Amino acid sequence: MPAHQPPHQQPSGPPIYQAEQAFAPGGGLEWWLISKRHAWHRLLSAALWAIPIGGVGALVVWGNGGLIPVVMWIAAVVLGVILTWLVAELDRRGYGYVERADDLVVTHGVFVKRLIVVPYGRMQFVDVTAGLLERWMGIATVRMHTAAAATDATIPGLPTADAALLRDRLAQKGEERSMGL
Repeated sequence: MPAHQPPHQQPSGPPIYQAEQAFAPGGGLEWWLISKRHAWHRLLSAALWAIPIGGVGALVVWGNGGLIPVVMWIAAVVLGVILTWLVAELDRRGYGYVERADDLVVTHGVFVKRLIVVPYGRMQFVDVTAGLLERWMGIATVRMHTAAAATDATIPGLPTADAALLRDRLAQKGEERSMGL
């Protein structure tokens, strides 16, 4: 009996290839996660948008239907904010990044998982941004830009000190690797 099975036959035990293995950082490395403040930022943003949308919508509905449709409208807006927060929390838990020797690996996604590998030598520049609410919450977004837009990577919700350190490390590694280009 041969020691291995032909590729067209499935072994009787669990499958050899599991989908999650495609999203492992490799080399025994662990994912660095983003801050919990990322989900809170998304919740606050949704709530700040919900106030004017809920208010204007309630006035329009009140003029056309009375109290019950207004209550239904406000309940729908509140439900939308809650769903936004739930998806934001799942998104936060799904985000991860790891710095390897020659590249940065970023994974994210709730419904569709994505893994991006950005070679340090291909990075053109590193961008750190933070809106007013993000600055107030002490978080920032780090973006790595390459010549091919498909390999750009974004890491949101990093504490500002971590974002600054990551920016500096990526810029240094990018300069070291691009010297020969």
